[in-house]
Amino acid sequence: MGIIYIMLVVSLVVALFFLVSFLWAIKTGQYEDDYTPSVRILFEDELINNNQNTSNNGSTKV
Repeated sequence: MGIIYIMLVVSLVVALFFLVSFLWAIKTGQYEDDYTPSVRILFEDELINNNQNTSNNGSTKV
């Protein structure tokens, strides 16, 4: 019977930890931009091509 009380306390501590971390993420603005990640994949190839076409000094290859 004692193990049930220990498991109950441990589960409440873990749940409290996840609640606090979720509230911290909301407060710091982790969930504010929900549009950009869905569009970012459309422009990924363009960004990679621009980075590959530049040499070490910043000039573009011909």
